[in-house]
Amino acid sequence: MTTEVRRLRNYINGEFRDAADGRTIDVVSPVTEEVYATSPLSGQADVDAAMEAAAAAFPAWRDTTPAERQKALLKIADAFEERAEDLIAAESENTGKPLGLTRSEEIPPMVDQIRFFAGAARLLEGRSAGEYMEGLTSIIRREPVGVCAQVAPWNYPMMMAVWKFAPALAAGNTVVIKPSDTTPASTVLMAEIIGQILPKGVFNVLCGDRDTGRAMVEHPTPAMASITGSVRAGMQVAESAAKDVKRVHLELGGKAPVVVFEDADIAKTVSGVSEAGFFNAGQDCTAATRVLVHESIHDEFVTALAKAAADTKTGQPDDEDVAYGPLNNANQLKQVSGFIERLPAHAKVEAGGHRVGDKGYFYAPTVVSGLKQDDEIIQNEVFGPVITVQSFTDEDQAVTYANGVEYALASSVWTQNHSRAMRMSKNLDFGCVWINTHIPLVAEMPHGGFKKSGYGKDLSAYGFEDYTRIKHVMTSIED
Repeated sequence: MTTEVRRLRNYINGEFRDAADGRTIDVVSPVTEEVYATSPLSGQADVDAAMEAAAAAFPAWRDTTPAERQKALLKIADAFEERAEDLIAAESENTGKPLGLTRSEEIPPMVDQIRFFAGAARLLEGRSAGEYMEGLTSIIRREPVGVCAQVAPWNYPMMMAVWKFAPALAAGNTVVIKPSDTTPASTVLMAEIIGQILPKGVFNVLCGDRDTGRAMVEHPTPAMASITGSVRAGMQVAESAAKDVKRVHLELGGKAPVVVFEDADIAKTVSGVSEAGFFNAGQDCTAATRVLVHESIHDEFVTALAKAAADTKTGQPDDEDVAYGPLNNANQLKQVSGFIERLPAHAKVEAGGHRVGDKGYFYAPTVVSGLKQDDEIIQNEVFGPVITVQSFTDEDQAVTYANGVEYALASSVWTQNHSRAMRMSKNLDFGCVWINTHIPLVAEMPHGGFKKSGYGKDLSAYGFEDYTRIKHVMTSIED
């Protein structure tokens, strides 16, 4: 039986369109390795059209009141809830994610995040107006920056799109967003839903490849470029944006350390680490993939973690017992496999370390021990269901090992010692430090890193403010 191949289209100025030159990209299911759709391979003409639409829509959207923008975003949140099953199906088709986990772990946070930014639209803050110089009153205005060019990744296509468009729209900006070339389906569906609510041109979707994203960032119209992706991609965006001094918002890779002290509850820690390390097949910049364990409990911890990995199941999206689905694409499967194939002789694969099945990009839950700080798999992001384990002797060495990578997005500390936890939260050079947990996020708190993990914040009031500019207005009050 031949599966019908669907045609996805760009969404520009309130209408769905093919690429101007008719070019397309095959979209491959990570579960079956079969083509299930085609999407536009957008070129310069498509980028020009989307930017023109967003620029034309900007003045009217900028001039809406915060209450009007809040109302629109709340309608989007409600519509996403109403179309939840359609979004879940599209996202699972995109990524192979388990349907049940997508339903429970992605739709509720997405809807909540949109509602948070709807409220934030009415709560922009600045210094109070006042006379900071005799005879003159100063006022601070918070304004939208303009058109925002946004590039979303393939690991969380829906949620990362929300993290980008919700604060941008709430602040009064217009958006041109590009999903990954491997996961366009759910973003195109979002455009169908959002298009029933927002004025034309306010929200636009361009499908395409890296060249499409590059053309978006290089285009003279956007005032801001935002990307969630690899460090290499982030560097390219920053370099390109610098040519015309665009604002840049970067959320890049991660290599989260999980520091486990000798007083940690091993069973609870292993449970938390395995869940946070294998969730979404480890395709998460904050995944708990680099475990540092005190030498006194190292062996016991590794044994327990290997058992947890062996008990973790990957498989089909409709299987309610699976913890995660496939890797997203063939290149990612090759990357993850390559890290294991290149392991040094002193490393030991305690669990997994192999592909699962002969169809789909499934990879077994994997634990690797015996590693050294300068090993490739310690220093570089695997972005797969692979957890590494190292041992440390004392707190100072734990901090040195934890900070001894180029990434600085997230981290966690597992201990019952409050003073130690506070010291570690101070000394760990990461944008987030969890204590006795790993991976929870809330809309009210910022998400973003340091070093090569990028700059700018997602979520929270800080993320909202990133999509605004500050203007000082001073007026004479003397007759």
